[in-house]
Amino acid sequence: MTSWSYSKPPQSPKAPKEPVVYVVDDDESMRLALDGLLRSIGLQVQTFESSRDFLTFAKRDVPGCLILDVRLRGESGLAFQEQMEKSGVRIPIVFMTGHGDIAMTVKAMKAGAVDFLAKPFRDQDMLDAVASALARDSERLLAEQSGAALRTSFEALTQREREVLRFVVAGLMNKQIAAELNLSEVTVKVHRGQVMKKLGARSVADLVRMAETLGVEPSRRAT
Repeated sequence: MTSWSYSKPPQSPKAPKEPVVYVVDDDESMRLALDGLLRSIGLQVQTFESSRDFLTFAKRDVPGCLILDVRLRGESGLAFQEQMEKSGVRIPIVFMTGHGDIAMTVKAMKAGAVDFLAKPFRDQDMLDAVASALARDSERLLAEQSGAALRTSFEALTQREREVLRFVVAGLMNKQIAAELNLSEVTVKVHRGQVMKKLGARSVADLVRMAETLGVEPSRRAT
């Protein structure tokens, strides 16, 4: 057994904690071996004999990855990868197989797999693949959390503030926005300040990026 230790990726105070590695393999000895290997470096592990067992398991909203055998009893790991994609299950996959070929590897990697390891593989290779997969999923969850927080902040904007935001991202100055909305320039400045504050934007460029993320369309000038 390796003495290698898992190094968690840098996290913000709100970053999801305690990653989980899921293992799907119909070979009990392989499940036990991977369970022991991953737990030896402090990772939480859940093992399953079939993809059905994995799908019905209540997964935690923490970084995770799936170690998946390409050939399971009565089913294909590659087909399951496609099923996960269609079902919206977004979790990095590390494939392993004792019967892989180049075409199979290419197909899996094109579909987003992190790695494709041929059995027997070195412990270090598996650990490296898992570390990469967990780092990728941690980044995904952080991005989703950031997007959700931004959406919540946007929902807190008043209707007028949203109108001002659309004109700001269209490149209009306060005086021009005031003319478009039939408001005083001072009022527009106040609304604009509130938009910046509520969304946590530090600059107009920052505000434009946020608007793009939110899908906010710039307003067209009427005059």
